[in-house]
Amino acid sequence: METPVAGTVRKNLTVCVLDDDSNQVELTTERLEKAGFSAIGTTNPAEALQKIRLEGCRVVLVDFQMPGMDGLTFLEKVLQFDPGVYVILITGYYSVDSAVEAIRRGAYDYLCKPLDFSRLEKTLDDLAELFSRRSQMRSLEEKLLQNSQFQGIVGRSPAMLDVFDLAKKVARHYTNVLITGPTGSGKELVARALHELSPVAQERFAVCNCSALVDTLLESQLFGHVRGSFTGATDTRPGLFEYANGGTVFLDEVGETSLAMQAKLLRVIQNREIQRVGSPEVKTVDVRLIAATNRDLRAEVLAGRFREDLFYRLSSIEIRVPGLTDRPEDIPVLLQHFLKKYSQRYGKALQGLTRRAQIVLFQYDWPGNVRELENVISSAALTTNTDFIDVSDLPEHLQKPRHNGSMSEGNWRPLPLDEVRRIHIEHVLEMCNSNRVRAAQVLGIGRTSLYRFLKRKGKQAAAAKGGA
Repeated sequence: METPVAGTVRKNLTVCVLDDDSNQVELTTERLEKAGFSAIGTTNPAEALQKIRLEGCRVVLVDFQMPGMDGLTFLEKVLQFDPGVYVILITGYYSVDSAVEAIRRGAYDYLCKPLDFSRLEKTLDDLAELFSRRSQMRSLEEKLLQNSQFQGIVGRSPAMLDVFDLAKKVARHYTNVLITGPTGSGKELVARALHELSPVAQERFAVCNCSALVDTLLESQLFGHVRGSFTGATDTRPGLFEYANGGTVFLDEVGETSLAMQAKLLRVIQNREIQRVGSPEVKTVDVRLIAATNRDLRAEVLAGRFREDLFYRLSSIEIRVPGLTDRPEDIPVLLQHFLKKYSQRYGKALQGLTRRAQIVLFQYDWPGNVRELENVISSAALTTNTDFIDVSDLPEHLQKPRHNGSMSEGNWRPLPLDEVRRIHIEHVLEMCNSNRVRAAQVLGIGRTSLYRFLKRKGKQAAAAKGGA
């Protein structure tokens, strides 16, 4: 006797029956409904595809031999449309070879006519139980996702839990903080969390990307300027330090600043004083300074590119945000977070990723870290036409088989470090379709550093051509 639970599980499974024989469609749908399944039937393959799109059928029973479109062709079309659909092929001419071919192409099962309904019910019960477990898992994953968030930052790895713990301890003290970590790892999110948990959370949080501005513009952005102080200064404006007085200023990519700018920043930290560009007036400000960099500032200090006194002022408290390679266990929960985010943003009911898509994403190195992962899911969620993101929805460079290229063991040869650097930069530029801003982010260097490299490379090429 069927239990109430089994009946509920069966009722939640909608089966589409496709056969060119209308009597067979009617008989099969009646038997399935009597057994407790939701069933719809048709003799038209195009109509079946439409029902799958509009009525949420997750299982399709398909006759192998049909005029106009055979079962294998339909299988290929339906899996292209939605890789999450389970297709059961039914044939009157069983052979081991055709069964193996059907399974190889993605069929879930391969049954003979006349249908053995007890076996069919067992197959459908297995699928209904699978969908039920998945639903329960999604519910648990949703709870896990809620428990894996800290001020909007997603992570459950030991490395990220350490970051959250240190941030909570530091946030309540009005002190300067240095946040380090690779590009795209979420340094700005940590900075915002520090502000939102601080005693001045109700005050302003101002952001400045130091790598995006040349020195003159950066000084005006931070300190403000008076009218007529430089060409284009048509009015007097306060800078970010005045704007966020009493709150927090976040300096992203502080390692890209010049030594002259570093001296001005040191004065703000030491004396809490600023001067607008073109003005002799000294103003007092009270701001919390949070700086971030993807560079090794200790190495920059040794190389003479970063002031030692400023480094020690900034790094009295240092929070290091790990890259995805140091916390691969966070990738599943990040995928779930971004799927939910972009499902809502684009008005789609995305169920998840296919297994093959998950394998590709788990095996990728993620040089752009969380930002790159989010961009991939955002793009895939926007372009996919199905409830499941598949490999074909991913960027082209992720669809290609991985290879180690010139650095593989078989054809390795010793190279000067400059040559290794050149090859790597060229590969990243190619991966980013020559987008220099994106390439600089992936490489973890400032745009100016990349431009200097390209300019030097161009001069070398011109010199080589002239000497030829």
